[in-house]
Amino acid sequence: MAQNWTPEGWKAHEARHLPDYEDAEELAQAESTLASYPPLVFAGEARALKEDLAEVAGGRAFLLQGGDCAESFAEFHPNNIRDTFRVLLQMAVVMTFASKRPVVKVGRMAGQFAKPRSAQTETQGDVTLPSYFGDNINGIEFEPEARRNDPMRMVRAYSQAAATLNLLRAFAGGGYANLRQVHQWTLDFMGRTPWAEKFAETADRIGEALDFMEACGVDPATVPQLQGTSFYTSHEALLLPYEQALTRQDSLTGDWYDTSAHMVWIGDRTRFPGSAHIEFCRGIGNPLGMKCGPSLETDDMLRLLDTLNPAREAGRITLISRFGHEKVREGLPRLVRAVKQEGHPVVWSCDPMHGNVIKTGTGYKTRPFERILDEVKGFFEVHRAEGTHAGGIHVEMTGQDVTECTGGAVAITDERLGDRYHTHCDPRLNAEQSLELAFLLAEMLNLEANERQADAA
Repeated sequence: MAQNWTPEGWKAHEARHLPDYEDAEELAQAESTLASYPPLVFAGEARALKEDLAEVAGGRAFLLQGGDCAESFAEFHPNNIRDTFRVLLQMAVVMTFASKRPVVKVGRMAGQFAKPRSAQTETQGDVTLPSYFGDNINGIEFEPEARRNDPMRMVRAYSQAAATLNLLRAFAGGGYANLRQVHQWTLDFMGRTPWAEKFAETADRIGEALDFMEACGVDPATVPQLQGTSFYTSHEALLLPYEQALTRQDSLTGDWYDTSAHMVWIGDRTRFPGSAHIEFCRGIGNPLGMKCGPSLETDDMLRLLDTLNPAREAGRITLISRFGHEKVREGLPRLVRAVKQEGHPVVWSCDPMHGNVIKTGTGYKTRPFERILDEVKGFFEVHRAEGTHAGGIHVEMTGQDVTECTGGAVAITDERLGDRYHTHCDPRLNAEQSLELAFLLAEMLNLEANERQADAA
């Protein structure tokens, strides 16, 4: 357990990108309410994820982390949860079948509400209001009542996260994730893409493998690993009053866990040494992610690793690189070399989304799909050159039929972005683009595996 740490100790440190709440008594009431609620996840589940991530750190598995840029109250619907879960299953099956390697599935779901903002306020015309920080803080509508930072929104976010988790657990363990259902995971609107056809071919081969097992006397219905899957949740630990209120001491180990999610991460804007977010995260037992961009100095990164993982526990830390496609090949190697030299057992994951945002002539923020793919390729190239394991992918995506990122097999153009641009924050990959990315990843994982076999021989 971390020394000299308490769940509220972060308040003595510099906290950036937190909202200003006008009513301290109302904030205290919301925190007290949350503190009295049951945990959303359990310490044992967080430890299980850490064990799975240790396999990733050792080069024996791959991390797939994906979901909404920012969950919203307005789009909360079981079909949206199901469809995003379904696409993540598709992606994982493609990568597992091609690479013969387990895929650890972690959703950006059931808590990914809050978003960092560079300014506390936003001005339109002659009106200045608080910035939109995410639905668990205020509303996206540019109106005084909606933009008021309302601490009771945290309570509503908890309820939505609990319902989301309940459905995800049912899908993961209740038969929906059964590999016999693999043909039924394709969304209806994906029928027009060549990647849906390629997925159907993979599904056929999986079905043949299950038939072969059955013919050999192994009933797939009796193999638990084929009937369901492990699925974990994650979000950025940005809104510290919410995270603190859901932090509990494990009765088995005495360690503290943030029970809002199995895994939480520290963003690029809040991971400076001595930050309140670092102070909070160093004391919880959950697996932690940390975003690593061009502004991160090597020495600072190593100090942060020593702070967050002094015992150098495998599976504890996932470093999520976010450089942009033009900078990844030049900027990432120095960080990878430093971590390798110091012997920190981290998972290296690639966030190809945040460094590739552009604004189109039509006024929409988008992420060109070819730039996303290029950053992923650069990420694998760097790790191949450095002799390290390209361990994961971290993407903002949805199962909805949106038009938010340009490109891909269906070739979404700038002019089509307005057709179904629904995001509350940043543009997301749709189901077709996500599946296309999965097949690219499968090829890269195969190449890595073949090179390792060649080196071993």
